[in-house]
Amino acid sequence: MSDHHTYKKLEVVGSSTTSIEDAIENAINECSKSVSNMNWFEVVETRGHIVDGKVGHYQVTLKIGFRIAGS
Repeated sequence: MSDHHTYKKLEVVGSSTTSIEDAIENAINECSKSVSNMNWFEVVETRGHIVDGKVGHYQVTLKIGFRIAGS
């Protein structure tokens, strides 16, 4: 049994037409389909797409931390 863990971070961008929170959830849900052992996320950038003077999409850049298997 190891007394430490090693982690890696990846950067993804989630989007939503509804909210920043949905953009975060969308990014995490998509990552969970192919990345195991996810432990945390940090929001590093928030931006949006404007259509006809209104918010078209919320875009959130996340760094997602996951534990490397076997560590």
